[in-house]
Amino acid sequence: MILIKLGGSIITNKEKPLSARKKTINNLAKNLKKINEPIIIVHGGGSYGHYWSVKYDMHTKEKKYDLRGVAIVKNSMIELNKIILDSLLKNKLNPYCLPPTDFMSGNKPILKKVKEIEKIAKIGLIPVTYGDALWYGQKKTYILSGDKIMTHLAKILKPRLSIFALNEDGLYSDLKSKKLICELKNEHPLISENKMDVTGGMTRKVEEASNISKMGMNVFFVNGNKPERIVKAIKNNKFEGTLFRGKRNV
Repeated sequence: MILIKLGGSIITNKEKPLSARKKTINNLAKNLKKINEPIIIVHGGGSYGHYWSVKYDMHTKEKKYDLRGVAIVKNSMIELNKIILDSLLKNKLNPYCLPPTDFMSGNKPILKKVKEIEKIAKIGLIPVTYGDALWYGQKKTYILSGDKIMTHLAKILKPRLSIFALNEDGLYSDLKSKKLICELKNEHPLISENKMDVTGGMTRKVEEASNISKMGMNVFFVNGNKPERIVKAIKNNKFEGTLFRGKRNV
């Protein structure tokens, strides 16, 4: 089973509020059609959820945020999710919309519900979930990032490979020359942040990828503008990007 995160920077234009990159999404869907094993898709909020999160000063920490903001963030994520579902359907795939409320309670994944996601994927449907504003309890809410969802799902489902599709070729050891880190061992990648990204941006991705690899699973950072690289990684173990090698695979 393959776990794929479509980052907000690849499916939207983060510099322009509420702007989906529909051609890129469609190209990703065309290539996902070539994968012949169960997949689960997680997507970020990009210029949809993140845009409104910034407007209403909402973060991943559980607090009493503006309820208007909670409502608008959730609505915007449904809008973006629909664009992705429509593209998958257009390309003759069978997406299965799965809001995070279906498998989260507060900030904890529901074990039984997460295991059901794998069953859904194995019959040929493609579960599609996303980062969102969630109810925590005691009048508190929080932003659950798609990156955090990747770790929750990986910990329980143990995918063969977890993929983060980015708007870059991978991680760089030098940002000026864009020298790519092909395999992450003890390097400390230099990370530039988008100030609009309230869920931690690349820092969060590296943190969650590291957590997954420490559990013994391979994680791959790849350029989502070149989705054929996703297919090569899955089918041929050819990693044109940055590979976090799982400890048990060393």
